[in-house]
Amino acid sequence: MRTLPPKPMPGNMVSRIVLYNCLWTAIALLLAATVATVAQAQAPTQAPLRIVVLGDSLVAGFQLKASDAFPAQLERALKARGHRVEVINAGVSGDTTAAGLERLQWSVADGTDAVIVELGANDALRGLDPAKAKANLDKIVTAVKAGGADVLLAGMLAPRNLGEDYARAFDGMYPALARKHGVLIYPFFLDGVALDPALNLSDGMHPNPKGVAEIVRRILPAAEQLITRVRARRTAGSSGG
Repeated sequence: MRTLPPKPMPGNMVSRIVLYNCLWTAIALLLAATVATVAQAQAPTQAPLRIVVLGDSLVAGFQLKASDAFPAQLERALKARGHRVEVINAGVSGDTTAAGLERLQWSVADGTDAVIVELGANDALRGLDPAKAKANLDKIVTAVKAGGADVLLAGMLAPRNLGEDYARAFDGMYPALARKHGVLIYPFFLDGVALDPALNLSDGMHPNPKGVAEIVRRILPAAEQLITRVRARRTAGSSGG
């Protein structure tokens, strides 16, 4: 039996089929893009990193407006660098390391990502035993890490009128604790500010707004290192889960 050759399709029919195929492809792509956009809009926005500053009057903002205190200025500086953060002021004027340890549980809430620990100045001003201050800080860092937060330890220097032995023991406790716990350290919180009349209040001990701004400028790289650690931990946790 001889097979007849297929009847050629009219040219306008071919054009219609091509047009329909293109139309359905465009519709499919548009639907896919719409679904992706809706899914992205409905996805929960990642919460900002929560950083608690646990310290004394140097971070509480002694005689300063809340907006001029260290936590507020640090938050603004970090946001200006593109970081999504919330920096919480947990500074209490007059606090020693022992007082900071006593209120640690309610000062550092669950869900905190990182803690900047700035304590010890009042221990030194009162001439308290550096060994006890070190033990208190040790417990603070241990508890914070156990709670899942990263730590930046802000160091302090003892007044030199307390003698070389006291200064050596006090000054050395911060780097020793940083090595022990593997945490970040900023060696001297008042670096570049201490004893500068232009950067301190009339008492010569507490930074004024300009002094706080200088502290923030100098500590900013360490704070960004802290954020990097938090993000790395979050990434490792999400990939491991």
